[in-house]
This record gives sequence, C-alpha cells and structure tokens, in this order.
Amino acid sequence: MKYTTEIIIKKPLKEVINKMNSTENMKHWQEGLVGAEHISGTPGEFGAKMKLNYDFGKRKMELIETITKQNFPNEFHATYNTKGVRNIQQNYFESTPQGHTKWICKNEFEPTNFVMNTMLFLMPRAFKKQTKKYMTNFKNFVENGNSVANA
Repeated sequence: MKYTTEIIIKKPLKEVINKMNSTENMKHWQEGLVGAEHISGTPGEFGAKMKLNYDFGKRKMELIETITKQNFPNEFHATYNTKGVRNIQQNYFESTPQGHTKWICKNEFEPTNFVMNTMLFLMPRAFKKQTKKYMTNFKNFVENGNSVANA
C-alpha cells in the first residue's frame, strides 16, 4: 500500500528541520513513544539504526528505524521494520513563498505476514490516519510548543 500525505507548518524550513532532526523531540509529537535507543551507525546519518518502543495501552510495539537518506533540509528517508510489516518512508521539506514549510510524506507499507497483509487490505485508512495524526502533532509542536508527552 502506498500513499502520500502533506501538511503546511507555519514556521521557516530551518526551524522545522532543527525540531525534526532531534531524537529528544520525538516524544513531543509521536504519541505512544516510550523510548528511543541508538543501535548502530552515526546517529541521524545514513545507515544509522535506532530502536523505537511504543506503548498504546494494550498494544506494545517495537520498530527498528534505518536511515536510508539524510539530506536535510530537503529530505529524510527511512525504513521502519516491526513484526508483520515494513514501512518505507520518504520525507520531503520545501519552503513556501510565505516562508512556511511544506512537509510531504510518502509511505509504502509492505506486509511480511498474512495478518498484516489482511489488515493493510481491510483497514488502509487506519494507517493513513496515523500518519496524518503524527504529522499534525509535529505541526502543533513546532508552531505552538504543544507536546503529546504532556497529555
């Protein structure tokens, strides 16, 4: 399953990238994130791996992020692997004529088991909704300092 989500953040590109390129800031916009642990490579650079742990109440999830391209301020690409699915994500950042930032997020989900294949087929909106939620949380964090960690 492939889809693209876009959002306008009413802050300059440099400020957006400074907030995006920080593991410490992830807890402020990725709801459910309880831990991020560097595994290998130079943090934030091509090839680096990080373990991300999420707690969604009854459901806990561990993702392994591998950076596949880091070309800030314009691009950040990574793969996220977890049980049953791989998410290939390409993020693009552009300045708008108003001095704001356009964030374009391209996602491709590849199921690695039958259960996830069925979920992707039956519930594609749930994946798109989660992406939009994280992007909106990030926008609110950058623009207004709102943190989901305080919720």
